[in-house]
Amino acid sequence: MKDSLAPGLTFEFQYKVPEDKTVPRLFPEFPEGQVMPNVFASGFMIGLFEFACIKAIKPHLDWPDEQTVGIGFQLSHTAATPPGFTVTVNVELVSMEGKKLTFAIEANDGVDRISKGTHERFIVNPVKFNAAIAEKRKKHNL
Repeated sequence: MKDSLAPGLTFEFQYKVPEDKTVPRLFPEFPEGQVMPNVFASGFMIGLFEFACIKAIKPHLDWPDEQTVGIGFQLSHTAATPPGFTVTVNVELVSMEGKKLTFAIEANDGVDRISKGTHERFIVNPVKFNAAIAEKRKKHNL
């Protein structure tokens, strides 16, 4: 990681919610989801926050030899966002403990604040990480 990766780093990211990121499309194999409201799904929202954090720190890592994986979430989802609205995500790197990074996150859809909370990520070497995953699969014959 570069010296520029430090608490206080901020980043803003905007994302227009498409139809395919709504609750009925989160797990289409579950019939219960098909009758749920057609709004931005919490599962996709969390993924959006992960990528906002990745985009924020990518210039401060030795990318692609250093990457991050999500390890913790404390987030609310307090307002529904229909497709077509643009979500603005603001992230701030608030602390670093070795390779553990903690971000404060807030997001709005132009009308309501839809989320606020924290997200933790861990810096990994993707070669070593993927080797560990391959070993795990091998142990379980997958």
